[in-house]
This record gives sequence, C-alpha cells and structure tokens, in this order.
Amino acid sequence: MRQRMKSVAESGLPWLIALYRGIVVGYCYATPYRPRHAYRYTLEESIYVDASITGRGFGSALMDALIARCEQGPWRQMIAVVGDGNNNSGSLRLHKKHGFVIVGQLRSVGYKKGDWRDTVIMQRSLNDGDWTLPE
Repeated sequence: MRQRMKSVAESGLPWLIALYRGIVVGYCYATPYRPRHAYRYTLEESIYVDASITGRGFGSALMDALIARCEQGPWRQMIAVVGDGNNNSGSLRLHKKHGFVIVGQLRSVGYKKGDWRDTVIMQRSLNDGDWTLPE
C-alpha cells in the first residue's frame, strides 16, 4: 500500500482519505489508465469504503473530491474497474451516481475465495471529455 501511495504521489495525482472520529474509513486515488503516450489523458480511479460505514456519504464525498481534483488537470476520461462485477451493487450505485456508465464487462478475470469473479468497466468524462482537443 505504501508503494502504491508513493507512486501516485510521485505522478502528481490525488490520493484522498476519509476520516471518521480520527480513523481512516475510506480512500480513493487516481492513476494513469495505461503507460503508453496515447492514453495520457485518461485516468483510472480506485475507491474503498469500509463496509461498516457505507451509506453515510463517505464514498460520495471521496468521489466528488477526486473528480474535482482530476478535473483541475488535463485529463478527459476516468475509468473505473469494479471488482466482483454485478455482485458489487454498492460500488456500481456509487459510480452511476457520479456520472459513470457501464461500458463493458470482463468475465472470470479474478479468482477470489474459490470462485471466478467478473469485473465491470465504467467510464465518465472529465472536463470537456472528447468534445475538444486536449492540447
């Protein structure tokens, strides 16, 4: 986790945390979507909220802040890869609430607790999206 945080910080992208009564209950961050130059205007976000604290607005507050920070830069698209696919209804709802739409599904790409897991790919525009050229 520390190495991931360091890598995000070194790339100049946000890593945000949510505190509740002085305890970290959630975090989110953005990373480059792919290392190749053609994808430099696209980010992938990750978000985690402790299951014991969901439904209290921490996820929405984190997502709002992350999107706002990313829109301060040159980025035009944000991708979410939702683990456990359609079984992760809380994450799907959170992302849809913040403008993400489902653009695809990868079947059986994860293996966890003795079962194959799907992922759902979601996407939303940042800033002008693809309406204008970035440079």
